[in-house]
Amino acid sequence: MRYIVTTSYNANKEIVRLAKNIAEEFNVKYINRNHVSKYLKSGKIDFYYVVDKKGMLKIKWKDGEFFFHQGIAKIRMENIKHGERDYLIESLKPERTDVVYDATCGLASDAILIANFAKKVVATEGSEHIYRVVKWGLKRYISDEEWINNAMKKIELIHDNYKNFVRNQPDNSFDIVYCDPMFENPIYESNSLNPLRGFAVYESLSLDDLEHMIRISRKRVVIKTLKKDSLYEKIKNYFSKEFISRKSGIVYGVINKSEV
Repeated sequence: MRYIVTTSYNANKEIVRLAKNIAEEFNVKYINRNHVSKYLKSGKIDFYYVVDKKGMLKIKWKDGEFFFHQGIAKIRMENIKHGERDYLIESLKPERTDVVYDATCGLASDAILIANFAKKVVATEGSEHIYRVVKWGLKRYISDEEWINNAMKKIELIHDNYKNFVRNQPDNSFDIVYCDPMFENPIYESNSLNPLRGFAVYESLSLDDLEHMIRISRKRVVIKTLKKDSLYEKIKNYFSKEFISRKSGIVYGVINKSEV
């Protein structure tokens, strides 16, 4: 994919300098924002990075954009506070002393929520472009919710494919392992995920991947999938317990290490 780095319109000198530094780091051109449309129309680029006036990094293309935000983590925490169930937290059962591995970080909404209940979250993201935007956001985004700011500080994001990562970790490296691979049958009503689809890594979870996740966990492994996906049929016999949303068909399958 071809891309450049630019700024928002009427950016000040500091933002321009920041954008130029990022372009140098990414080894691509910096282009003045006023000239970007010409590059798009001519087909010279597929998308472009934008440093906005707040110094945040986003990706834009002809008919969409992708940027870091606190997403549904804030909404989910409010729901938890009001006594509503959250199957992610119920299935993981994170404790304050736990180090959790999130194999598929994406926008980091899950990682942020998990980090609020755990000691630390180590997350991997296989997509270079998603990694860049989220890594930048975790460092620079300031939420009006203090718990989110604290949670983001507890997330270590690594650019790596989880298939590579899990094979290079010692036994019992993490208390809990969580994996949320892209669904085979996407729920397009999920607006927060739609912008990621063009950049996401689409690789199915293999049984060997799962065995390594079990190996590097101390307490449990949780896999998020859809009941109608073939992955569910492939791995359901591993599950000690399932949390299933009747509305969406999403399954959080729990594999307790003590029962394997």
